[in-house]
Amino acid sequence: MTAVIFAQAREFARLTLSHLEQQWPYKLDHVMTGPQDVRAPADLHPIFHGSFDWHSCVHGWWQVMRLMRRFPDLPEAAAIREKADRLLVPEKVAGELAYLARPASAGFERPYGWGWLLALHGELARHDAPWAAALEPLARAFAARFTAYLPRLTYPIRVGTHFNTAFALIHAHGWALRHDPALAALIAGRTLDWFGADRGCTAFGEPGGDEFLSPALTQALLMARILPPADFSAWFDAFLPEVPATLLAPAHVSDRSDGKIAHLDGLNLSRAWCWTGIAEALGTEHSVHATAQEAAARHLDASLPHLADDYMGTHWLASFALLALDGER
Repeated sequence: MTAVIFAQAREFARLTLSHLEQQWPYKLDHVMTGPQDVRAPADLHPIFHGSFDWHSCVHGWWQVMRLMRRFPDLPEAAAIREKADRLLVPEKVAGELAYLARPASAGFERPYGWGWLLALHGELARHDAPWAAALEPLARAFAARFTAYLPRLTYPIRVGTHFNTAFALIHAHGWALRHDPALAALIAGRTLDWFGADRGCTAFGEPGGDEFLSPALTQALLMARILPPADFSAWFDAFLPEVPATLLAPAHVSDRSDGKIAHLDGLNLSRAWCWTGIAEALGTEHSVHATAQEAAARHLDASLPHLADDYMGTHWLASFALLALDGER
């Protein structure tokens, strides 16, 4: 798997800058309790009102901030910094917090947006700027929601869409290791409770027609983040004693203007991310290492050329391409 290169970084940044503040079209995750709640997205979400929906705007911010850190000489860095200085400020964070505090927002963006917001804050904390301090109250609010929710979640959600438990916890765990050790321990414990005894996965039903995650591989990547390498290798061998062909072949995307079918480009990119992380965790001596790397490359090649084909993919796919190409946590 190759790393993201300067030219790709510029293209990713250009694509995402084009929609971070594009207000329309916009898909709200919004419960209205009365006429007072009928408001424009920019009024409800002072920061995250672009990129078609709240969570795509959040991980679009994660993407451009990470690119700016990894490639400080990007010509687009000035535009990224201008947006951050203008939007990632305490008064606008207060507006996002006010929305979250609504009784009707208890399940807002659970768990996908929760995990991505923590990933964004974790990225901002690696910059020499006031942005992380401004966003920290919102990050702490979502961390508190994870802390309250995970003990109550009897069964993990294993779908290939936004409700997937493992995907959110990969991001939340990475943040918690640096910012909330108690949450990191809770995530590790619940991960082992839910997935530790899983055996003989066949990945039956993958891929689903509108999924952008592989339930099997996302779960495996979370376990790779939780377990020491030797323990993960043993777990993986029992979980996927034979790697199903369906996990090795990229999904076919028939219509990139259809928002749900376009999810399959995200599936290819997220599988590339998962296979790369799994290969790294297994090590070069493991029998699946080469297979995993080859599968990652095939999936990346299938969808990387299509990030700008249609807004249904353009508003979010570059973030998943960056995950696939940049394995740094």
